[in-house]
Amino acid sequence: MAITLTSLADLAAHGFDDVIDVRSPAEYAEDHLPGAISLPVLDDEERARIGTIYKQVSPFTARKLGAALVARNAARHLEGPLADRPGGWRPLVYCWRGGQRSGSFALIMGQIGWRVETLAGGYKSWRGLVVRAVYDTPVASPVVVLDGNTGSAKTEVLNLLPGFGLQVIDLEGLANHRGSLFGNLGPQPSQKAFEGALAQVLAGLDPSRPVVVEAESSKIGECRIPPELWKAMTAAPRLTIAAPRPARAEYLARAYADMTADPARLAATLDLLKPLHPREVIDTWQALAASGNFAALADGLMERHYDPRYGKHRERMPAPAAEIAADRLAPQDLPGIAERLAGAIRRL
Repeated sequence: MAITLTSLADLAAHGFDDVIDVRSPAEYAEDHLPGAISLPVLDDEERARIGTIYKQVSPFTARKLGAALVARNAARHLEGPLADRPGGWRPLVYCWRGGQRSGSFALIMGQIGWRVETLAGGYKSWRGLVVRAVYDTPVASPVVVLDGNTGSAKTEVLNLLPGFGLQVIDLEGLANHRGSLFGNLGPQPSQKAFEGALAQVLAGLDPSRPVVVEAESSKIGECRIPPELWKAMTAAPRLTIAAPRPARAEYLARAYADMTADPARLAATLDLLKPLHPREVIDTWQALAASGNFAALADGLMERHYDPRYGKHRERMPAPAAEIAADRLAPQDLPGIAERLAGAIRRL
């Protein structure tokens, strides 16, 4: 039996024990339904081979070989990852769109006695719901933007706000990137996976309450903020955390410990700034990095690079709706900043 999803919330409402993606590993890696496990019935090479035979030989020959490969791979899954599933297990199986791969695997699973269902339209139908949510639907909740110069602890403060009853969207968390040249946290999700995660967050918002997002450029690393959210962010009231540069420098030295722990990575990142600054400035920064004086390095980067760019950007924007002064940004200071920020948001 094939089910049809009409909203992003439908998947969880069905209560399947497992969601199984039988597409190839490359298809799964690009994006997949939330919580889906990868059990490909054709691997990447097999899928490409079947497609070539379908076009260059005949659909019949391709289907015959495909059936043999699916059966072989299905047997490995049944003897391996699915060996411990009980008789009452209820999975959802999906492929790309047409249902041949998912239908073949579901037929075998159904013969075992499992209460298997397939997804009508496959992954493409899910992707359609995501596109509608992030490209075609205005953000339902009133958006408030949390702003502040580099090193103002915006992301940490943002993630403390739910403790004070506020909704947030952590875009940098979803993108796995801190939103600056030094902000790489490891592999980022694909654009489709980023949009899928964002769509689920948007679907869970209470439209009667504001949602707070951090001020970002239109791209976070390689992930682009979809147009409806970007439109809401550019029109939203801004609240700013105002902290002195020495406090921000100390915060950055602490927050970017992963970067400073890798001297080669830090030096290579500083070199990327060569087109923007004189050689002697880059050499000074490299010397501070090599000596381990990371607070002074952060201070210099803000003085010469980040703060001037933020200042020019803000000259084109309306004044912030409120400013939260923060003389210190030590870990014990951040909850108090979040509490004052939450109060300011409620007064908007």
